[in-house]
Amino acid sequence: MADDGDYDDGGDMGMDDDMDEDEYNEEDQDLDGEQNTQSGGQQTQGDERMEILNEDDLGGGQPGVRTDPSKRITTPYMTKYERARVLGTRALQIAMCAPLMVEPDGETDPLQIAMRELKEKKIPMIIRRYLPDGSFEDWSIDELIITD
Repeated sequence: MADDGDYDDGGDMGMDDDMDEDEYNEEDQDLDGEQNTQSGGQQTQGDERMEILNEDDLGGGQPGVRTDPSKRITTPYMTKYERARVLGTRALQIAMCAPLMVEPDGETDPLQIAMRELKEKKIPMIIRRYLPDGSFEDWSIDELIITD
């Protein structure tokens, strides 16, 4: 018969209940090991050099200086990364029952509807491009040249 001190009921399965201070919280990191949260606990996006804004969010409280539209220095072409992000964001909005900017014509796939909205330049979003000096440029979808 075993002593009471040697008895292990198997309840913790060898796991230590105490976490060391230097151990990280796994839910704050994605599979690639990159941080997903900021110090305030807010989720960050993958690319910090570009941001997608709704047209009514244009004025508010962002650090940096807006570049005058007549003095823009970035390309007027929509990049493939901006295109992917705009289409993904808009398709998610459409899937969550946002109003459509084009007639669906029997189409039910949110991504296909978003592609048609982009082709017709009807997506109500602003692309904010951050520059190395801390300033930014805002481009609306209808100002950008979209290549397929």
